[in-house]
Amino acid sequence: MRGTIVSVEELAARANDPAWVIVDCRHSLQDFTAGRRAFAQAHIPGAFFADVETELAGEKTGTNGRHPMPDSAQFAALLRELGVGPETQIVAYDAGADMFAARFWFLCKHTGHDATAVLDGGFAVWLAAGKPVSMQEPARPKNGTFAAKPRHEMTVDAQAVLASLEDEELTLLDARAADRFAGQNETIDPVAGHIPGALNRPFKQNFNERGLFKSPAELREEYQQLGVHPKRLVHQCGSGVSSAVNLLAMEIAGIEGSRLYPGSWSEWIADPARPVATG
Repeated sequence: MRGTIVSVEELAARANDPAWVIVDCRHSLQDFTAGRRAFAQAHIPGAFFADVETELAGEKTGTNGRHPMPDSAQFAALLRELGVGPETQIVAYDAGADMFAARFWFLCKHTGHDATAVLDGGFAVWLAAGKPVSMQEPARPKNGTFAAKPRHEMTVDAQAVLASLEDEELTLLDARAADRFAGQNETIDPVAGHIPGALNRPFKQNFNERGLFKSPAELREEYQQLGVHPKRLVHQCGSGVSSAVNLLAMEIAGIEGSRLYPGSWSEWIADPARPVATG
């Protein structure tokens, strides 16, 4: 069972293996149709497409962030439609050194499916290795038998985050770029800044120059330098997507127990009574 990442060579060796399900999660926050177009042009043979905005997010209320968590039963139904059973190995990929495969990975883990991994380097490394691609939409398989076993302990809500500002029981780690964290160059959300007391680790820092995850030893050293016990650490970002990369990187490093605040900044600022920091 693979629970964090798989290499291009590992995935290529499993071509046509019915026990493995491949999911294409390519997406752009600037163009919600970009992922579907990229999939139609070329994808890993046998891969299914998952839409970040409609299938990897729940209903937006205006106060629950840009990418609220989908209902666990709803997400489990999606997995069953892809033929997933309890023992199925899922591999999610995105363009490479990106955030969307990690989002799918986190949703699977949260819903109770452990045999889920991200393709290290994504589609870019698959292409660079000369592996085959397809334009053909795969036939939908027979429905799988996976049943949701939600792990609500993997997340915290806005109320817990607000309470922690007083007792410092939790430490937030913001995965957005440093300028957005500082309240500069904000182009996505209507309010700029960050949650008071949060630390900043842009999710791109988890990758090396080839777009692969850094080694477990490198990641372990970098996260240990934060000086925060993993069970006190809560990942967040703009809408609970890129923060999943930091959580995945910690798992690759063998550091388990951190959690995620799904609503993140876009939910936080929906209530003007919640404090905001800049700089």
